[in-house]
Amino acid sequence: MSVAPHERPERQAGPQARAHAQASGHTHGHGHRDVNGGWLRPAVFGAMDGLVSNVSLIAGVAGGSASAHTVRLAGLAGLVAGAFSMATGEYTSVRSQNEAMHAEIAVERRELARAPRAEAAELERVFRRRGVEPRLAAEVVRQMSQDRDVALRVHLQEELGVDVDNLPSPWVAAVSSLGAFAVGALIPLLPYLVGATVLWISLLVSAIALFVAGAVVSRFTSRTALYSGTRQLLLGVGAAAVTYGVGHLVGASVS
Repeated sequence: MSVAPHERPERQAGPQARAHAQASGHTHGHGHRDVNGGWLRPAVFGAMDGLVSNVSLIAGVAGGSASAHTVRLAGLAGLVAGAFSMATGEYTSVRSQNEAMHAEIAVERRELARAPRAEAAELERVFRRRGVEPRLAAEVVRQMSQDRDVALRVHLQEELGVDVDNLPSPWVAAVSSLGAFAVGALIPLLPYLVGATVLWISLLVSAIALFVAGAVVSRFTSRTALYSGTRQLLLGVGAAAVTYGVGHLVGASVS
């Protein structure tokens, strides 16, 4: 059965109980990465998208034999437009998702008030399917149902997989996405901003950044740094190569 965050045993234990456990050598605990705050996905996606899209844009413009000034201008435009586009998209997406979740929460709250016995029986069936003995399942549901807020949280967790206290923030998603995209998009543009006039410097810097970014993401996953870094590098190189080819063909046709 699922346990609400505020009901976890390690948080209920008082200082004396924790001290006794430590003195007895019966301590157990482990930490988890913060992956539910609404920042990880938009930050990772934003940084990768900013890096890949802007290096591809710069490669495409440079492939069309544009001047360094034109490439610089295109890269800046891509950075600003992409960052704000990502931010508004993430905000709208997360806000809409939360609104849909709140609508479902309201439905569940009404059902608990209208038909508490039917809802309790439904939850009992869920626990029995998970291997809880029928009499114990009925007693657990009876005790939880005494507090309607607890009952609502458990129903939402079991039926919808929703933690009502841990919905992602649309503002966190938007700001994370905007900042990460801007940082990613700045990397291939940076050589041009400091005076570079040839594409290969930007491509080299971007290739290193792609590998490093993929390796960093591996800290949040079960993949190795080499695998994640190489995968991101190959994807970015492929996107830049295609865009460069299109720019070169278009540039040659109009010249």
